[in-house]
Amino acid sequence: MSQNQQFLLDRAAMLVDKALKAGADAADAVVARSQSTSVSVRLGKVEGTDASESDDFSLRVFVGKRVASVSANAAGDPAQLAERAVGMARVAPEDPYAGLADEARLATQFPDLDLADTAAPDSARLTSDALAMEEAALAVPGVANSVGAGASSGSGGMVLVTSHGFAGAYNATRYSRSVSVLAGEGTKMERDYDFSSRLFFDELEKPQTIGKSAGERAVRRLNPRKMSTQTVACVFDPRASRGLVGHLAGAINGASVARKTSFLRDFLGKPVMAPGIRVTDNPLIRRGPSSRPFDGEGVSGEALTLVEDGVLQTWLLSTSAAKQLGMTTNGRGVRSGAQVSPASTNLELAPGDATPQEMIRSIWTGFYVTEVFGQGVNMVTGEYSRGASGFWIENGEIAFPVSEVTIASNLKDMFLRMVGANDIDRNFGIAAPTILIEGMTLAGA
Repeated sequence: MSQNQQFLLDRAAMLVDKALKAGADAADAVVARSQSTSVSVRLGKVEGTDASESDDFSLRVFVGKRVASVSANAAGDPAQLAERAVGMARVAPEDPYAGLADEARLATQFPDLDLADTAAPDSARLTSDALAMEEAALAVPGVANSVGAGASSGSGGMVLVTSHGFAGAYNATRYSRSVSVLAGEGTKMERDYDFSSRLFFDELEKPQTIGKSAGERAVRRLNPRKMSTQTVACVFDPRASRGLVGHLAGAINGASVARKTSFLRDFLGKPVMAPGIRVTDNPLIRRGPSSRPFDGEGVSGEALTLVEDGVLQTWLLSTSAAKQLGMTTNGRGVRSGAQVSPASTNLELAPGDATPQEMIRSIWTGFYVTEVFGQGVNMVTGEYSRGASGFWIENGEIAFPVSEVTIASNLKDMFLRMVGANDIDRNFGIAAPTILIEGMTLAGA
């Protein structure tokens, strides 16, 4: 543990101690840590540089079933902050589900998840990477202009201390490169992008590789066609399929289930996806993009099987959400001030057997979806309707680009018809393969 982490732990412990002395029955203090450096360029020139660093304290106190929180900083007077927080809690409305996590669920061991790199690229290196990406993208025949390129280096983590004996800290690094370009001319220009994001700097895709890919993706989208309204099979590129799995995570979020705002609220123990589909969530993957040794309440999260052979096995739960549902937290709490809400960590829809190419060859006519946009997802009913672009499939082959269409269905039906290919990229907090869904409505011209 670094000296800075130890200082923050000591400071958090002091806040908790002062809260108890001020009359709180229980308390916890969290420090959200962040540091970042970024550079953006366009057309060979630096457009912006940014550097920031913060340690944001939050003290949460409980007086009976009443709870309140205050923001703080390292220089604040702990006694005054504690007294203010306790005073706020005494006049707050009661929350029957408020409280710290069960002491028996707290993490007592912190596995080394290898989340922090020592690389510290300076602004000159970030600039050269961004320029190299843009240069490679602009060199692709057909690319006409740059929207911009950027590179960043950062880290984040948390320090947590509770009044019932928990004290822990962790930190994770994150590096990224991205570029976006325009292809074509006049009113027929098309935009696309590519990027790479990793915990370790030397695992990033090379700038030239990212730039070339972004340029080629933009050129492929030139001269798109509009399609007539029809029912089609949709193949979702992994960029788009990650969003589908994200909708599943939202639907099995225990807080949404408790509020009755999830379309899967009555489906625990029932089929929600196609037979053979398996969905897992594991916060303890070594070098996992969303790994953590404990959650926002200090609970050690275990690997979960959320869906097995298509059947929903459990919810994502924090302490409060679990109490509302008569269950026990499974260590998925994310802290935000006085609130702790459940969320996924390293969420994965297991890959299937067929390659994406084999999946496409199995379709006589269909739509290969590369991008979706708009807010047309109703998490209460499951209704799904989003703008989309991509490529038309004819005779099992990618035929031509398509834009200005809408795809629609209901997520309940989409999940039950979902088939995964065998490709998967585990460098994101949500990992999903190429996905085929039959029988979707495509609304076009």
